[in-house]
Amino acid sequence: MRKWIIILVIAIVVSIFGYNYIYQDHRDIESEQAEFTMTSSEINQLFSKNSTSAEQKFLNKTIEVSGLITDINSNDITIDDSVFCQFSNNLETSLDKNENIKIKGRVIGYDDLLEQVKLDQCTIINQLK
Repeated sequence: MRKWIIILVIAIVVSIFGYNYIYQDHRDIESEQAEFTMTSSEINQLFSKNSTSAEQKFLNKTIEVSGLITDINSNDITIDDSVFCQFSNNLETSLDKNENIKIKGRVIGYDDLLEQVKLDQCTIINQLK
């Protein structure tokens, strides 16, 4: 009887730890401190030269990128045709093409075909005039 109680307690403890490990809270990129700050051309150059080492350095990291808006849609922006920034919500700010901007987001990869660094969960740090 005592053996079964110990096994049951261990199973409950393992289940609780397993559940908490699998269902962790999502990262809040907006409140995180950026690990890297650079221009869009700098990060694109690093990825285009050696995407493997750049992914090891930047993948899943929070970065700040600045540059000129070259394309804008309802929930994404392209900076200097080299960094694609996807926002969680629709953009409600008045942004225009050829406007300087600084954005914080999480690096999710590099698109070899379009030669663009991909960011998600982006937020606008400031619009540079």
